[in-house]
Amino acid sequence: MPTSLIYLGIMLLVIIVWFVCMKRPIYEAVFLSFLLLLTITGTWENLPQYFEKAISTSLLYSMLAFVCMSILMTKTKIIDGCIGIILALIGRLRGGAGYAAVISSAFMGSLSGSGPGNVMATGAITIPSMKRSGFPAELAANIESNASYMGNMIPPSSNIVAAMGAFTALYPNFELSTGKFWIILWGISLWFVIQRVFMVWAFCKYYKVEPLKKEELPSLKETLKENWTGLLLPVIILLPFVLDYILKDGFFTERLGAQGAKLLSSSILLFIGGVASIYTCIAARNKSLVTPKAIAMLFSKSIKSIVPAIAVCLFGYMIGSMFADMNVSEEMGGIIASWNFGKLGTVVAICIITCFMGMVIPGSSLVVIFGSTFISTLTNAGCDPLLSAAMLPCICGVMCGITPPLGLGMYAGMTLAESDFEKTFKNNLWWVAAQFALEVIVLMGWLPILGL
Repeated sequence: MPTSLIYLGIMLLVIIVWFVCMKRPIYEAVFLSFLLLLTITGTWENLPQYFEKAISTSLLYSMLAFVCMSILMTKTKIIDGCIGIILALIGRLRGGAGYAAVISSAFMGSLSGSGPGNVMATGAITIPSMKRSGFPAELAANIESNASYMGNMIPPSSNIVAAMGAFTALYPNFELSTGKFWIILWGISLWFVIQRVFMVWAFCKYYKVEPLKKEELPSLKETLKENWTGLLLPVIILLPFVLDYILKDGFFTERLGAQGAKLLSSSILLFIGGVASIYTCIAARNKSLVTPKAIAMLFSKSIKSIVPAIAVCLFGYMIGSMFADMNVSEEMGGIIASWNFGKLGTVVAICIITCFMGMVIPGSSLVVIFGSTFISTLTNAGCDPLLSAAMLPCICGVMCGITPPLGLGMYAGMTLAESDFEKTFKNNLWWVAAQFALEVIVLMGWLPILGL
């Protein structure tokens, strides 16, 4: 058996036993698998080198900034007003509560970076609204969970940072600005939003769902008056990346030079999380939540959610460095290529692999550890390398949240909707199948993508 499959099997076995069976944190499982691989391969002398490479990765600090930003936004509830505005605008349509859930949950999920956390936060508003307008409990649960986990593939989710890192590791000389990469990701995400909206429409037809009653709709005028400041948050976060994409080769290059424009593009990730956090503090209606003491207490209480997210990525980068030294990526890519599946077969195979691996490994870990392998394998089969990289947060970060046994999003939605497990699981299969099919279609290049 090829050594790459042995190492991969060992890592998966440790993670399954420690995380799935023993219910221990995922960062512990990833770290233990790393230590075991060091022992088996006899490469303990390389530990300082692997640690140095991981800790010096600037993308790690960008992830930390976005995780802290999402915690602050969740605590101040600045996004809740945006959800109310969306519900007021489209809740009057047949199945409007479902459409509102798709749009608001996808947007909130991209900011929060937490699939199950987003389900609980936005689902507390959208799921009761859907049930009141006639959605079956299991359908309401799946609409919310599938919409929330789209946040893992929509900037500024931290999964995107890892995907860009995997691409630049493979193509260090490729002139890729952060803005261009984000534009492509938004172009991809738009198709998945459309797909979910279409599925909501189809299910509404099937179940004969009605619009929300007028008395249950929030007042658009009052909601805008109270929460208009929250609508500026997407502009503050997204505008720098749009400007970078549009003006990098002209305006910025002429004034800063090619190297200056490149450094400006790469630095956006480092400061935008802080800028958005400052605005969140300014726009927060309850100022007692954003005093220096309150913020310090908030982050101290959130250590249990901050540390695991960063630790998983840190240990993932260390395993990735080890696998690079052992040429695991090249060997795995060669194995898949030897199957002679062709482009379509390889795309389907990679989507199946990420789907099943995502059942036991979180999407962020998959992107960090195997991102370069997936990109190179897809590229060798004839896929666009940049599109392959931009699809990593989708094929790795979305499936893991909607497919049991790791499908925490489904369980969170099911808890809020008080739906039956069997009915929820069966309905969820439609969503998983649609997600899988669209992944294949996009990777094959059969749809136009903004930015490519």
